[in-house]
Amino acid sequence: MNVSRLIAISLTVLVSATSLSAQGAQVAFGSLQQSKDLPVEVTADNLAVDQETGSAVFTDNVVISQGEMRLSAPRVLVVYKEETQGIERLEATGGVTLVSGEDAAESQVANYDIDNGSIVMTGDVLLVQGAAVLSADKMTVQLDEGTARMTGNIRTVLQTGEN
Repeated sequence: MNVSRLIAISLTVLVSATSLSAQGAQVAFGSLQQSKDLPVEVTADNLAVDQETGSAVFTDNVVISQGEMRLSAPRVLVVYKEETQGIERLEATGGVTLVSGEDAAESQVANYDIDNGSIVMTGDVLLVQGAAVLSADKMTVQLDEGTARMTGNIRTVLQTGEN
């Protein structure tokens, strides 16, 4: 489903349990809190590794899984830590979908900071939670807390009657 279609759907949905303010919107995200220490599994059609920069680029049908979370994108850059083994961050581009439990979000770019357990989504962010749909410029997901904060041009429609 494309972003414009989901935005059109948002005109007819009911938003519940969402706090909108001038500073942004704080919402629950995902079916449960998730530990950032869980292993990260990556599947893709292609992989290019650069030993000099300590990075790897996965392309085509990339799916990243960690616990209950799934992130998919056409391209994901994996940046490894310099001092120790492990992943520092993942940079997904080209149209990103993030799914955790019943919640789903789309954006143009997503940066996952493994140590902080946060995913920052930017560029036409669209969050779908059941019948609730919100759009914003930016969404920051805290995986260990199971929350997300949306900022910049937040848009949703609140239905006041039984529709």
